Amino acid sequence: MPFNFPIFLTWLRIVLIPLVVGVFYVPDAWMSEPHRNAAACIIFVLAALTDWFDGYLARKWNQTSAFGAFLDPVADKLMVTAALLILVQLGRIEAAIALVIVGREIAISALREWMAQIGASKSVAVNQLGKFKTACQMVAIPMLLFEAPLRIGGWVIAIHVWGVWLIDLAAVLTIWSMLYYMKLAWPQIRERGGIL
Repeated sequence: MPFNFPIFLTWLRIVLIPLVVGVFYVPDAWMSEPHRNAAACIIFVLAALTDWFDGYLARKWNQTSAFGAFLDPVADKLMVTAALLILVQLGRIEAAIALVIVGREIAISALREWMAQIGASKSVAVNQLGKFKTACQMVAIPMLLFEAPLRIGGWVIAIHVWGVWLIDLAAVLTIWSMLYYMKLAWPQIRERGGIL
């Protein structure tokens, strides 16, 4: 198993996941709800930043590896799933939204694995629609973790409202991108799955 700084950042992202969840189980006597929300938001943002940096540095320093390519999306999916489950438990998003997002990740991961096994992985490579969906959910989740209105000077930004709007948009884009990937894979599914 190779080990370099980009892979270290990916492992760091995995280590940060229990912290995002754990702050909500800290006793009230130790940490107030606004502080828990802020801490979870900050930890999630730090973890999300490692996602950008590990890929950027791996390419820049020519330290890409098959193990890194495997671990990076696993870390991303664990991070997003953990955050969504906490948000459902806190009543900040609907369970259906989390189910759509997590279910799509499972389905597309399985589809990509199958397409790779038959030598057609390029057919379902990440595209701009998938990247936009990811951007929406990665902005929405810290907003929903923070939850409280943000006051900047005389302005008040309804963080929770924007977070809900963005996570709903991410859910719509999740379905759209899944249908797009299924359309790309359909010729192989028909041919190899025996579907008429």
